[in-house]
Amino acid sequence: MATASIGERIERARVAAGLSQNQLAEKAGITQPTLSRTIAGSRVAKMNELVAIAHATGSLLQELTGFSPVADEVQCAARSANGAAMDSMYDQMLHFVEIDVYLDDQGIAAIG
Repeated sequence: MATASIGERIERARVAAGLSQNQLAEKAGITQPTLSRTIAGSRVAKMNELVAIAHATGSLLQELTGFSPVADEVQCAARSANGAAMDSMYDQMLHFVEIDVYLDDQGIAAIG
């Protein structure tokens, strides 16, 4: 699986949140041209911007930076049906596991 850039991850998070670039920029407190250059890869995102973008899109910071405390630990076997993309299935499963680890790290107990 190819590694996505931070800009590509921001763009995926923006689309998943149903936000335009203008809306995301406003929610994150940055200008739309700054966001656009960051997504295009012609500008390096600052950490405070990444935190704001993660918050605005409902993403985890790890999702935007590509650093995952669990990605190297997760192994899965699955079969795709109805044309579902395996990369997408893996990303969704990894997102769930990362949220679980994040909640554990924050001391938030699972309710079950």
